Amino acid sequence: MQGEMNFVVDGGRKLTGKVETSRSKNGAVALLAASLLNSGQTTLLNMPKIEDVHRLIEVLRSLGVSVKWRDANVVITPPKKISVNSIDKVAATKTRSILMFIGPLIHIFKKFGLPQSGGCTLGLRSVRPHLLALEKFGVSIEARTDSYFITRNKLSPAEVILYESSDTATINALLAAARIPGTSIIKYASANYQVQEVCGFLRSLGVSVEGVGSTTLTINGVSDIDKNVSYSIAEDPTDAMFFISAAIVTGSFVTIAAAPVEFLEVELLILGKMGLKFKLSKPRLSENGITKLVDIYIKPSKLTAFPEKIHGRPYPGLKIDNLPFFAVIATQAKGTTLIHDWVYEKRAIYYTELDRLGASTVLHDPHRISITGPTRLKAAEVICPPALRPATIILVAMLGAGGRSTLRNVYSINRGYEDIVKRLQKLGASIEQA
Repeated sequence: MQGEMNFVVDGGRKLTGKVETSRSKNGAVALLAASLLNSGQTTLLNMPKIEDVHRLIEVLRSLGVSVKWRDANVVITPPKKISVNSIDKVAATKTRSILMFIGPLIHIFKKFGLPQSGGCTLGLRSVRPHLLALEKFGVSIEARTDSYFITRNKLSPAEVILYESSDTATINALLAAARIPGTSIIKYASANYQVQEVCGFLRSLGVSVEGVGSTTLTINGVSDIDKNVSYSIAEDPTDAMFFISAAIVTGSFVTIAAAPVEFLEVELLILGKMGLKFKLSKPRLSENGITKLVDIYIKPSKLTAFPEKIHGRPYPGLKIDNLPFFAVIATQAKGTTLIHDWVYEKRAIYYTELDRLGASTVLHDPHRISITGPTRLKAAEVICPPALRPATIILVAMLGAGGRSTLRNVYSINRGYEDIVKRLQKLGASIEQA
């Protein structure tokens, strides 16, 4: 994106209508990395047109990979020889997803470098879980000042025990195991939606993956993959959660269609205990044959603070990426809500930006914050936090705040949400891009 983009919101309006859940940001970027395993042509269907996807496509093209958009689909054709030395460093440093390129590239190069990853500014996010996972296969990762240097000798199947249930470390281990002949096992793996997405894609490539949706994955790797495949990206639970929270904060009747319910069940349980009125349709499957979808019908409701602390957990717990939405929801709940964001050192600090819009928060430490409601939100001008989820909750608060608000420099939001302005406008929100 060139220059600064801002959102101008005339808030305090009711929303109404139906919104389709967008396709998964985290699934999309993982599958772009996974496409490097395939010597054949990969077509990824229903690809979200978001900034993180654009950055990784720039990286792929800089490696010599042909990437073409066909409507909402992306067709990826690998070259005869990939050139890692020509990697687009500017694009790579803008997304942490570049780390997932390690898993497939170790099958092509014995040694190579990758730029240090960026993305959200959320405090220390160590590469150590990736190192400890991949070293079992014979891979070494050295973190340098502004890059990672990866080396490997002979790759061997392995039993990997993850000390942290990291989504991206699990995916890197999967991508490594996929093309190492023999049986590899990943224990204490993340079972989150993007991991299940990668497992489904690997199966379409002919790689046997057992235990999908559990914390133990068994992979029977193959030495070479050369197959023309098409695979559809599933719906995004954090996109659905954005619109759930927008409906709550604006006190609106909104239908969120095609929501991946198995990755929202704990969130909906807590919201139901807080007093949210909602109904679910009968479930159906997404095109990938894995993800269960429902329509969620949200009704205006009076909420009460949840009596226990609200905290994220690995799947099947409350999504760590969905936790921030409870901060803005808590501004409209009677009583005090304690949110414990134990994963990231800085993210809870960003929640205090809600004070600019009239929220009442008390930051206990970098991980814990109390929010007292209900609060009448007010308009304000806010600079977008440099992290995706904290940025989106400011936007949700502005939708509920009477008067004209301006959210400046919204690149963080565009990293993960497609056509957010148009989609909110269709629900009746007064929001413009400036």
